[in-house]
Amino acid sequence: MTARMKNPAMVLPDAMKGINTIYKGIHQGGLAAELLEVVALRASQINGCSACVTSHLGTGRKAGVSDDKLFAVAAWRESAEFTEAERAALALTEVVTRLADKSGDAVPDEIWDAVTDHYDENQLAALVLNISLTNFFNRINTTIKEPAGTHWG
Repeated sequence: MTARMKNPAMVLPDAMKGINTIYKGIHQGGLAAELLEVVALRASQINGCSACVTSHLGTGRKAGVSDDKLFAVAAWRESAEFTEAERAALALTEVVTRLADKSGDAVPDEIWDAVTDHYDENQLAALVLNISLTNFFNRINTTIKEPAGTHWG
C-alpha cells in the first residue's frame, strides 16, 4: 500500500516546525513518556490510523511501556495494567477523540474531575495537547492513506 501523497506536514516545512514546537511543549509538561504514548496509541486505535498505531507501539516500547500494557490499551477498562491516573487520562482521550459522539458536554464533568484529581495544570495542558495533536495526525494519515510502518523525518 502506498500513500495518496507525501505527508502534508512534510510537504510544508514551516508546518513541521510548528508541530515540532508543540511536541517540545508537550514534553515539557511533566507527564511520563509512557503515558503520552499510551494515550496517543488509544486515540490512534479509535481513529483507525494504522500508521500511528504502528508508530506508537514502537515508540511506546522505546519509552518503557511493556508489551502487556500496550496490548491492553484497547481494553483498558478491563485490564489491571493501568493506574487510576492512567485510566482518567484514557477516559479523557476517548471523549476528546470522539467529540461527535456526544449529545451533551463533549467532555463530561465527571471525566474532567477525575483527570484533574491526578494531574496539575501543566500536565493537563500537555495531556490535552497530546491528545489533540495525535488526533490531528490521525486525520492527516487516514486522509492520505499513510501505510503502517511509515517513518517520518
